[in-house]
Amino acid sequence: MSNSQSKKIFGLIGRHVDYSWSPLIHNTAFEALGLPCVYTIFNIPSPEMIGDAIRGSRALGIAGFSVTIPYKKTVVPFLDELSPEALSIGAVNAIVNDNGRLLGYNTDIDGFAAPLMPMAESIRNKPVCIFGNGGAALAAVEAFRLRFSPSSVLLVVRDTQKAEDMLEEYAYRDIVTILSGREIDQPACGKLIRDCRVLVNATPVGTAGRVEHGHNILPTGHGLLHDGQIVYDMVYNPFETPLLADARAAGATIVPGIEMLIAQAARAFSIWTGQELPVELVKKTVMTEIEKCGA
Repeated sequence: MSNSQSKKIFGLIGRHVDYSWSPLIHNTAFEALGLPCVYTIFNIPSPEMIGDAIRGSRALGIAGFSVTIPYKKTVVPFLDELSPEALSIGAVNAIVNDNGRLLGYNTDIDGFAAPLMPMAESIRNKPVCIFGNGGAALAAVEAFRLRFSPSSVLLVVRDTQKAEDMLEEYAYRDIVTILSGREIDQPACGKLIRDCRVLVNATPVGTAGRVEHGHNILPTGHGLLHDGQIVYDMVYNPFETPLLADARAAGATIVPGIEMLIAQAARAFSIWTGQELPVELVKKTVMTEIEKCGA
C-alpha cells in the first residue's frame, strides 16, 4: 500500500477512554488483513457536544465509530437509521457511514451473549442479576431474553427513577425487577442476589484509573458470591477487576470483559469492512499487551 493512499478512519466515541483496547483490536486486524484503515479515539467531554461531533464526522467522511459509556443512547437522535437490535433497546454501540447516511447498530447484544453460550442450559429458567442502568445494562437484558430465557432479571441500580425511565419504552419491561443498590446489605435483597445464576457488572465501576463517587452497588465484599454463580464483568481493563477477584475467591465461574469486548468488536468489524475479524490473533495480541501492562 502506498503511503500516499488515503485511509478510512474509524474510532471510539466516549469520555475519558484513553484506556481502551479497541484501537489495538481493530488496528491489529486492519494490518493483518492489509486494509487501508486506521482506528483512533475520540474523547467527547460532554453529552452536549455529541451532536456537533456526529455532524462533524459526517462532513469529514469518517467511516465508522464504536460508541461506549456514556453515549450509547445520546448518539441515537443524530443517526439516520437503526438496526432492529439497536431499535429494540434504543442504544447504539457501532455506527457506519454509508455514503453520508449514518446507520446505528448494537453489537453488544450478541457480543455479551457469546461467552455465555457454552453455559446456556445452566442459565435457562434461572434468575439473573445485572448491576447498572445504562445502554450496556439494557443490552444485557435483551441478550438474556433472546438467548437464554431466564426466569427473571433483577436490575440493581443507584437511581431507580433513571432505571424506570430507561425501561419505559422497553417492550419486555415485565421481565425486569428494579432494586436500589442501597438495599444491597438488606437480607431480602441479599437473598435475591445470591439466588441468581448469573451476576453482571454493566457499570464502569472497577475500571483502571477510575475514581468512584457515591454508593458502590456491586456485591464485592458483601458475602453474596458463591460457587454456584457465573460472575461476568463488562469492564475489560484491568483484565481481572475487584469483582472478578472476589468471585474467583468465592469459587464462582468468572467471565472477564475482554471476552465481550472482542466478540462485539468482531461484529462491528464485519459491519464496517465485510470481513471477519482474525479473533485468535487479536486475542493473543491484546492478552500480550495486558500482561505487559500488568493489568
